[in-house]
Amino acid sequence: MREKSKLTSAQWVALLAKEELPAITSIAGILDKFSNDDRSSIPSLSKVILHDQALSSSLLKVANSSSRSPIKRVTTVSRAAIFLGIQSVKNICLTAKVLEGLLNSKHLAPAVYERLMKLMANAFFAGLLARMMVPNYDESTQEEVYLAAMMYNIGETSFWSTGNPLTRELIQKIGMPKVAFEQYCVSVAGVKFKELSIGLARTWNLGELLIKSLDQPQSRTKEMNIIRLSNQLSEAIGSPPKNRAKFDNLLKDICTLINVKQSTLKQNIETTRKLAVELLGSYNASVLESYIKPLPQEKDFGAIPNSTELANLSIEQQLIISIRSLNALTKSSRSINEFLSLTLQLLSQIFHFHRCSFWVFNQDRSELECRQSVDSDGQSTRFLYSFAMAETENIMSYVLEQDEAVFVENYQDVKWRNYLTYESEQLIESGVLCLSPVKVNAKVVGVISAQFLDKASYFTENEFIHFELIADHLNLCLSYVSKRMHS
Repeated sequence: MREKSKLTSAQWVALLAKEELPAITSIAGILDKFSNDDRSSIPSLSKVILHDQALSSSLLKVANSSSRSPIKRVTTVSRAAIFLGIQSVKNICLTAKVLEGLLNSKHLAPAVYERLMKLMANAFFAGLLARMMVPNYDESTQEEVYLAAMMYNIGETSFWSTGNPLTRELIQKIGMPKVAFEQYCVSVAGVKFKELSIGLARTWNLGELLIKSLDQPQSRTKEMNIIRLSNQLSEAIGSPPKNRAKFDNLLKDICTLINVKQSTLKQNIETTRKLAVELLGSYNASVLESYIKPLPQEKDFGAIPNSTELANLSIEQQLIISIRSLNALTKSSRSINEFLSLTLQLLSQIFHFHRCSFWVFNQDRSELECRQSVDSDGQSTRFLYSFAMAETENIMSYVLEQDEAVFVENYQDVKWRNYLTYESEQLIESGVLCLSPVKVNAKVVGVISAQFLDKASYFTENEFIHFELIADHLNLCLSYVSKRMHS
């Protein structure tokens, strides 16, 4: 039944454009009839706008907003159109109808409604952030960048607005890692959100810059990078990443791209945030204002301070931060991968392990394979390794037998001789190794390893106890989330 009910990308685009969001399709078609020649198009377009009271009101409010700063208050649609220019007028009309159409969505589950509100706010903010990043471009290009950034994720946003029964099913998995969630959406709905965005962009003729940004990401121009980064920034401000370093790196990338100091960028972001709140009122979309947030502070990050800040804390303070970080994640995520990623980052940054990894069973539990790994900076690193588990004894099977954390300080010690396989020696090399089973409701699902690759890095028994505490708390959080999901 599921396979029969799936729609193709083209069918989804047609459904969204014709049945779910006809007002947007209508205004896009109307606007497309007018050329970008101010002299010939403005009078005719002004007459069209006058027939829509809500559109006329939005246009006048935006024309008189602080961002436009008219010398004298604009009171008529025709004067507003002349003052703003044809490209700006088109974008204002489209923005107004997009916000109106999506906000009029009916019969949405609470979680779906919340997702829709966040995406709409993020999109609107991203458009303004992108325009802020191109101050020296001509007005036409600024408007094109704004529209492309705002509509970058229109496929997903439109999907959640439908109230389709599939939205209730998909929202249950929203806590999955991004790639896994996209794959799940393909298996359930039969389409990728990016394909919906491309299809709608073509249907509504939203411009080549947007289509190329979505369809040809490898041919990245500066404008395309700005569109991508403005969306990442808007999302990161609205929902700060677990790792502060990721957000800091995003700001650095933007500063490098547009050649400004970070202090200047932050000031411009705050100015743009205030403008976004003001303009949402102009578009009768004040319900989105609470989703336009200021730059996140330290307390807003769900994970840990950066490594420099952690180094200035006592081990007790670092452990408290670790426990609080994992606790905070139980409120926002059901993804085991997010808990494991956070734990690996915590271990690497607190103890400065050279490598921290999560090992998981293959399908028939005959092997234990490294699924994810981070280096001493908490950054993901590629580490391909596995242990045979069928009818063999090794260091991993020992951990599972003991069902508790293990500290291998000297693998040549006599107590390890029954478990000293070639794989074990290659893993430990000449260093030390900490291992702990990962459990959900007492069921072992894998193993966490943390290691120094040489003995020059001194690691005490007391520090091992701290490692064990974090690993045990991970298991507690995973079990709690599992029970909550099935309650």
